[in-house]
Amino acid sequence: MVIDCTRGNRALVHCALAATFVLLTSPAFADQSAAPGRSLYPGGYIGELRRYVVLQRESLIEIARRFDLGYNEIRDANPGVDPVLPKPGTVVTIPSAWIPPAVSDRPSIVVNLAELRLFYFPQSNSSAIESYPIGIGDEGAETPVGNFVIVEKILDPSWHVPASIRRQRPELSAVVAPGVRNPLGRHALRLSRQDMLIHGTNRPWGIGRRSSHGCLRLYPKDIASLFVKAHKGMQVRIIDEPVKVGIKEGRVFIEFHCHGREPVTVGEVLHMLADLGLLQEIDMGKVIRAYYENKGYPVEITWTNR
Repeated sequence: MVIDCTRGNRALVHCALAATFVLLTSPAFADQSAAPGRSLYPGGYIGELRRYVVLQRESLIEIARRFDLGYNEIRDANPGVDPVLPKPGTVVTIPSAWIPPAVSDRPSIVVNLAELRLFYFPQSNSSAIESYPIGIGDEGAETPVGNFVIVEKILDPSWHVPASIRRQRPELSAVVAPGVRNPLGRHALRLSRQDMLIHGTNRPWGIGRRSSHGCLRLYPKDIASLFVKAHKGMQVRIIDEPVKVGIKEGRVFIEFHCHGREPVTVGEVLHMLADLGLLQEIDMGKVIRAYYENKGYPVEITWTNR
């Protein structure tokens, strides 16, 4: 069964969840191995949720940049709030908490397209994981998933305009020199796929959206910070995981990023929890609520009366 993330019959979902729960906890299913690509982050989550009071003539887009968030994050966390003209005095959620993807190599970079966010994992497990909002490839020019390495660090890059863009904008020259009109910004990291860059931008309102021709865009201050830490040969893994699970201090958290994509099925969510051995730990009602709210930040789903 496929359930839309924003609409549907809740009673039917409860029945589907209950039936799937019985199936997944049966002895026959207990021997199933974990599906590839499904991972658990034992650190739970990084960051914290905050609240903020909207000021006069302040948009969610401006608030997002102030707190180093992308447009999609602050929109999803505040349904019903006008992103362009929010009412002054409105208390909004600042969703600055994330479940990092699982990682095997350090230092490394992991990009999750589903949440439009990049994670930098330092060499030491004791050092803080850093996370930055990104812009990714638009429809028809999607950013590819896969494993890459950084092959070049470029300061003040020139933009060699792709032929596809020049056909749309013939007024552009073949090469755009560094400067305020250069969409790559001041820093760029070239990946082992030659048409792929992680770079800055001169259009910060595109962060947190599908706004590029396949590259990964960061706010200028974020790419400047990442540029210092990155090095040639560093691993960069690009994934597309709309559902993430983490454990922190014995509590289970789940994070959904379903907007603007194919609906996630109830079975997929419960299979993921079963693969991670967590079905006996979670509250089905909390899972349903998190599933429907789809707010894009970690939500606790622990069964509190166990």
